[in-house]
Amino acid sequence: MCFYLGIDFGTSGARGVVIDEAESILQEVRHPFKVSTNADLVSCWHTALFSLLEQISRELRREIRAIAINGTSSTVLLCDAAGHPVDVPLLYNDGRGVVMLDRLRNVAPPNHTVLSATSSLAKLLWMSQLPSFREARYFLHQADWLAFLLHGQLGISDYHNALKLGYDVEAFKYPKWLDKLQISIHLPKILTPGHPISELHPEIVTHYNFPSDCLVCAGTTDSIAAFLASAAKLPGEAVTSLGSTLVLKLLSRIRVEDSRYGIYSHRLGNLWLTGGASNTGGAVLRQFFTNAELENYSREIDASKESGLDYYPLLKPGDRFPINDPNLPPRLEPHPENPVEFLHGLLESIARIEARGYELLQELGADRLSRVYTAGGGAANDTWTAIRGRYLQVPVMRPVNTEAAYGTALLAMRGVRE
Repeated sequence: MCFYLGIDFGTSGARGVVIDEAESILQEVRHPFKVSTNADLVSCWHTALFSLLEQISRELRREIRAIAINGTSSTVLLCDAAGHPVDVPLLYNDGRGVVMLDRLRNVAPPNHTVLSATSSLAKLLWMSQLPSFREARYFLHQADWLAFLLHGQLGISDYHNALKLGYDVEAFKYPKWLDKLQISIHLPKILTPGHPISELHPEIVTHYNFPSDCLVCAGTTDSIAAFLASAAKLPGEAVTSLGSTLVLKLLSRIRVEDSRYGIYSHRLGNLWLTGGASNTGGAVLRQFFTNAELENYSREIDASKESGLDYYPLLKPGDRFPINDPNLPPRLEPHPENPVEFLHGLLESIARIEARGYELLQELGADRLSRVYTAGGGAANDTWTAIRGRYLQVPVMRPVNTEAAYGTALLAMRGVRE
């Protein structure tokens, strides 16, 4: 028997899924994050990772052949020569790199993916000005560092995570223009997502009773993992991840890149996964409603009718897609006294942002949208699904599997088999 473990590090917690060779789920485990400040992130991630391993049954651990991890795109950190973080990580939506965009525009091609305040490269340049940078030897993405904890090799990433670092996913190398930035730190060695990196660290094998030849594979980002978990396979099919944020991924024969709108394309075999990520989403809803209220109030909404409200729901100024503006103000007024009306307006406004995102992708050359699968917690809200269908004008479906951890387990399995 051979089993495979996929681990998903999202914005609110970590999840693990063990599958067998028939792609059936054998066990799911979870660990919610309890973080008060960014200074707690590293210890929180470390605790979550090993909590997930501990929760998996001993019988399953004995048969796990490969492990892969996904993390939030462009969540990054600096490490010393031993792999210890030298400063707090910067999260996916941290826009402090905006002050580096002029410098980047002088070297990067026009409208390149890195020309965003939240890109990994913009973050790296901002971090290079910190006093702690003198201690740094490696620049890693969240998934890279977590995988390092399992296999012990520093400086390895995958070309999904490295896209916003400037890695050329068509030529499979770092572009020459990166040299002009004179970055005095090790950029990660880039592997194909799912490609085996190394065997699990012997101490982890012994402590958790994994096979001695269990492999740790190159990972991916959380939204791509959610796409892999869905049934989407054909150009024109898409996955919307409705988690804390809103992430759109449309499978296309044409690569679409345009930093003006926060649009980028990941390589997926011979096709392109084009899309973007907005800061709107479930985190805004949870600011105003409990899960129970969301469920109860949603039942009272008539999804066939317009709310008459026009919001741009954000927790704080700044969005990445389909409007790429780090200073974009939230728009949450007027605020009706009736919470059902307010929720109706929020759900509808997020649906409009989603629809505009797909429209923009198609305007820039991506394949025509034919079907949308929904991942994340928002997939369970039938009212929201109906509202979104009204705006998208294509079938909106919930895939059999919506967990990014499941998609990452598939990635580990396929990577070992190839």
